[in-house]
Amino acid sequence: MSIATDAPPKCRGILVNPGRDELRELAGSDERTTEYGSPSYITQHRARSAKDTRNTVDGEITPADLEMIEAAKRFLESRELIRVDRCMGEASGFGCIHCRLYVTRPFARLAHMFDASLTESGNPDNQPDFVTIDIPEWPHEKAILVDPEEGVTWVLGSDYYGEIKKSFLRQAMYLAKARGKGLGLHAGSKLVRTHSARTGDLVEKGFLFFGLSGTGKTSLTCHDFDLDEAKGEYVRVRQDDVVMLTPDAFCKGTEGGGFYIKTDGLNPRDQEALYDAATSERAIFENVWVDDDGTVDFYNEELTSNGRAVVPIDEVRNTDGTIDVQEITDIFFITRNPLVPAIGRLTADEAAVAFMLGESIKTSAADPNAKGEPVRVVGTNPFIVGPKGREGELFRDILEDNPGLHCYILNTGAIGQGERAEKIRLLDTVAILRAVARDQIDWVPDEASLMEVPKSVPGVDGSRLDLTVHFSESELADRLADLRAARREWLDRFPTFPDELKEAVY
Repeated sequence: MSIATDAPPKCRGILVNPGRDELRELAGSDERTTEYGSPSYITQHRARSAKDTRNTVDGEITPADLEMIEAAKRFLESRELIRVDRCMGEASGFGCIHCRLYVTRPFARLAHMFDASLTESGNPDNQPDFVTIDIPEWPHEKAILVDPEEGVTWVLGSDYYGEIKKSFLRQAMYLAKARGKGLGLHAGSKLVRTHSARTGDLVEKGFLFFGLSGTGKTSLTCHDFDLDEAKGEYVRVRQDDVVMLTPDAFCKGTEGGGFYIKTDGLNPRDQEALYDAATSERAIFENVWVDDDGTVDFYNEELTSNGRAVVPIDEVRNTDGTIDVQEITDIFFITRNPLVPAIGRLTADEAAVAFMLGESIKTSAADPNAKGEPVRVVGTNPFIVGPKGREGELFRDILEDNPGLHCYILNTGAIGQGERAEKIRLLDTVAILRAVARDQIDWVPDEASLMEVPKSVPGVDGSRLDLTVHFSESELADRLADLRAARREWLDRFPTFPDELKEAVY
C-alpha cells in the first residue's frame, strides 16, 4: 500500500528554494527576536506525535489514511507552497541524500529551520531521494503517514519542526538498512585523539553514544573530556542525534548544517559548547521563553520543557567541518539505572542485548509522575521501521565483523537508591571516558553485574561507586535477579531477535 504523491503537488504556486534570509523574512510575522539577534518561534504543537505516526512497511496505513491523503491533495490545490531542497550527509559513505520539503507558505518558519539543519544540495532540481509534504494547518485528524519504500512522508496537522527533521532521518535509517549498508542509529558521535597509556603514541578513536532523553548523550558527545591539547590531544564533535553505522564501522553523519538541541536548563557551566552555539545570532529558537525585550530564559518552562534550537554546527566548539567518523572503536550505552556500575565492558553478545534493551530510568523531566521507573526503547531509537529484532541482529553482525570495536554500559545517574544513593557526577563520567580513550583501564570480571569493570580509574574514587557498598549482598542479588527477569521478558517480545543472543542477558 503506497502513499506516494505527484511531484510536485498540485497547488496555487511554489516558491522554490528561497535563501535563508528570505525565509526568515517570510517567517517574520512569527518571529520574536532574541537579545542575540536570532529568531525565536512558538508552535502550537510542542512535541512529536508518535501515536499518530504510521508507516506502510509495518502495515499500519489504513484505507482511511489513503482517503486522508487524497483529501490533503485537494486541500493543497488552493494553497501556496515553499519548496526547500537540502543535502543530508557528506559525499563520503553512501553519498549525499537529497531531501525535499514542501510546506505551506504561512509556515515559512519550518522551511527556515529545515534550511539551517542540512547543507546545500548540489543539484536541487534532480529527483529527490526523500520528500516530505507538511500541512500544519490541516483541519482534520492529525497524522504522520510514512512510505519508506517510496521515500514519502505526509505531515498533517503539526507545526512542530521535529516532525520534519525526523521524517527525513527515519527515511534515511530505513534506506541504510534496506540497501544493506548498515544501520541507522539514534546516537551521538565524536573523534577522540589521546596519548595511549600502553604505547605512548597518539591514537585516534571513534566514540558513539546511545542514550534516551535525560541521560546526557548530547552533553557527553559535545564535551572536550578536559584533554591535554598542548600535547596534541583533542576531541572533534561529529553528530549529536542520528548516524549511519556501516558494516566496516564507518560512521556517516546526517546533519551538516545545524544540531537540533534541547535548551531547557542550558547554561555555560555544564554545556559550554552548546550554550555558546545557542547564543549565536545564527541560531533559531523554537518554544524557548523569550521576554518582550528579547531576553532569553532557558530555565522558564511555561511554554514547555521541550524548548529547542537549531544551532549552527560551525558555531559548536570542537567541530571541524566534517560529520563522519572513519572508524568507530568504542560504543557506550548510557543509562541511569542505579543497579548498573558506573561503567561496564560488554561482550559482543551482551552488547547486542544492550542494544535491544535500550534501557534507562525515567527522569522527572520526562515524566514527573513516573520518575525512577524503567524505560526501554530498542536501540534507544523510536524511529525504527520494520522488525526491531532484526536491528539487534544486524548490530551484532557489525560487532562480529569488527573485533576491535568495544561496547560498554555507562551509568550517568547514581549507584544505589534512597539515602544510600551516590550520584555519579559529570566529572566522574568524563574521567572514565578519558581513561577509556587513553587506554588507562585494566578490566576485571564482576560477579554481580556479569560485566567487566575497571580495576581503577584515574581521578575517580572507586569506593564511592561500588555497588556492594550501597546494597547488601542479598539485596543486590535479589534486585539484579528481578532486573534480569524483566530484561528477558522484554526480549521475548521480539521473535526475530535470535534466541542464542537472548541468553547473553547481563
